[in-house]
Amino acid sequence: MEYVCFKCNKTVDLEKHSRVRCPFCGGKILYKQKPETVINVDAK
Repeated sequence: MEYVCFKCNKTVDLEKHSRVRCPFCGGKILYKQKPETVINVDAK
């Protein structure tokens, strides 16, 4: 699963049961990357 580091803003790919730490800067705060899906809603 892909995450984004808070400190260096780089994409980090983590596997299940791996350390939650950025390999580039050592930051511990990672955010899940949201998919870029467009939702169209017809309003009445």
